[in-house]
Amino acid sequence: MKKALFIPIFLLSFVVNAQDYLKDFTTTVENETRAAEKKLNGTRNINTGNYDLKYHRLDLIVNPNVAFIEGDITSYFEAKEDLNEITFELSDNMIVSEVMQRGSSLAFTQNSDDEVVITFPVTQNEGVLDSLTISYSGNPISSGFGSFEQSTHNGDPVIWTLSEPYGALGWWPCKQDLNDKIDAIDVYITTPQFNPSNEEYFAVSNGLELSQVVNGSNKTTHFKHQYPIPAYLIAIAVTNYEIYSHVVDNDGNPFDVVNYVYPEDLSYAQANTPVTVDIINLFTDLFEEYPYSDEKYGHAQFGWGGGMEHTTVSFMGGFSRGLVAHELAHQWFGNKITCGSWQDIWLNEGFATYLSGLTIKHLDGESNFKSWRIDKINSATSYTDGSVYVPAQDTTNVGRVFSSRLSYNKPSMVLHMLSREMGEAIFFEAVQAYLVDPNFAFGYAKTPDFQAKMEEIGGEDLSEFFNDWIYGEGYPTYTIEWNRINTTEIRIVANQTQSHSSVTFFEAPLPLKIVGTGGEEIDIILDNTTNGQEFIETIDFEVGLIDFDNERHLISKNNSVILGTNEFSIANDIVIYPNPSENEIYINKPVSVEIESINIYSVLGELIKKQSFSDTIDISELTSGLYYVYFETNYGKIHKTLLKQ
Repeated sequence: MKKALFIPIFLLSFVVNAQDYLKDFTTTVENETRAAEKKLNGTRNINTGNYDLKYHRLDLIVNPNVAFIEGDITSYFEAKEDLNEITFELSDNMIVSEVMQRGSSLAFTQNSDDEVVITFPVTQNEGVLDSLTISYSGNPISSGFGSFEQSTHNGDPVIWTLSEPYGALGWWPCKQDLNDKIDAIDVYITTPQFNPSNEEYFAVSNGLELSQVVNGSNKTTHFKHQYPIPAYLIAIAVTNYEIYSHVVDNDGNPFDVVNYVYPEDLSYAQANTPVTVDIINLFTDLFEEYPYSDEKYGHAQFGWGGGMEHTTVSFMGGFSRGLVAHELAHQWFGNKITCGSWQDIWLNEGFATYLSGLTIKHLDGESNFKSWRIDKINSATSYTDGSVYVPAQDTTNVGRVFSSRLSYNKPSMVLHMLSREMGEAIFFEAVQAYLVDPNFAFGYAKTPDFQAKMEEIGGEDLSEFFNDWIYGEGYPTYTIEWNRINTTEIRIVANQTQSHSSVTFFEAPLPLKIVGTGGEEIDIILDNTTNGQEFIETIDFEVGLIDFDNERHLISKNNSVILGTNEFSIANDIVIYPNPSENEIYINKPVSVEIESINIYSVLGELIKKQSFSDTIDISELTSGLYYVYFETNYGKIHKTLLKQ
């Protein structure tokens, strides 16, 4: 994988536009993937499923100049069954010195499976709330972009953490599955007050900063976060930050966007972070109020080129608008509602990528949003296989979980397509309902949960859509054939091939632009549900050409539009007479044309009459009105209109 270096962007001439976002996005995904690679072997620990975490107090001691951490982690839990022992996760290179419960020391063991197994002196009864404190210390294993990083910026020491997906156990004893959020946390970070250059250290963590207390040469900073949070979204960072804020009005209930930035990048950051307020307002208008408005939102700079959406404070390698939008979007999609398994990671990353696209749409205009869509489609179709939904066997393959093509780009376009399938207004109404649903809000959701909510609000069965675009692999290629029936009617046939055998047919609305010989234009959408489906369209001008998906709303590749001139010529040679007629019609055709069958349809598409070829057809039983007559021929399907008197 290409290595992305953090470059002080204040040295560059920086202009925010859609193209900048596309470049920045690639770096973001590469770095998020690399950040997780150190935890490649991490999985859900089945030994932690028998208790429910309620609260953590993290008392941590760190020195940004030293790769070391020590602390006391107090955990309140409720037994889900009678317990004689309890398991927490902690990397086996970290040393637990003591486990205490109500003043008594508990027996424990650490094993090579990164577990701390604690034995209770008496059985912990099911449903009883209790607590214990684990004291530990060590140098967290990290050799670049790991879960705990000690480094420098401009010669000044810095420490930060990044735990997605399996890295929390690398620096503190926790439970890091995706089925048990911690209801609330307090984080106390004790550091030296000043760095070696006598510049003050400032600590960052989740939630609201409540205090800074100086004790001799040390300082303890206290943060409180009072919303459910998974272990991988808990984070700390410490260095000689410069701190400044923006205020979000929030309809009269203001909150701060607090920015913690390196002193050498202050002017660059101050020039680029104000747009955060505009993006928060946009997402609020589209979805709902920022979920943690009674605490804060913030950015904390750290030493790599991407970002990480820690709840209430995103850790940022830079402050480009695309990165700001992506990490901010996660506060709704990923933090408030967290994917219920790594198979469902698209619910985090697909939404964050889509909201970055909506930021381009609303702040830069439709043409730039089209460029964004083209980029996502090109990525999604760059290979012929792969599903958005991560197969179970791939959930420990971090490169697959964080695939830019399958977990970010393709699902972002799938969400755009879903908005067109459902109708934009209904789609946003459904997503709003999803965000406030008590079954998911500040909890977890999986793909079937999201689908069910979309179906509940939208009132339509989306099984085919999700089977094709989320669980299925690949993409369609379309061949659109059309013919002029007369000066105002055209016949369109839509054929499709699939790049992967997992999908037999991608059902999707097909957007066409009809262009007249005099320059007239009209956009139509065809409800394409079967291969080889025919459509008869009445156009009030002479059609010159048809453009398929000109605005790039559909994931597809290598499409073609063909004017069937040969069929048009044959169609002119088949004659129905008399027309209009009252009782019977006659068919005149060239000798070279073989007609296998004749179907007569009403204008509503209902099959009225079907028969094998005859040069005389009885229509006396038909009611008066307009009909379509289809001939199955050795040249294909030929269409004529018939007026019954």
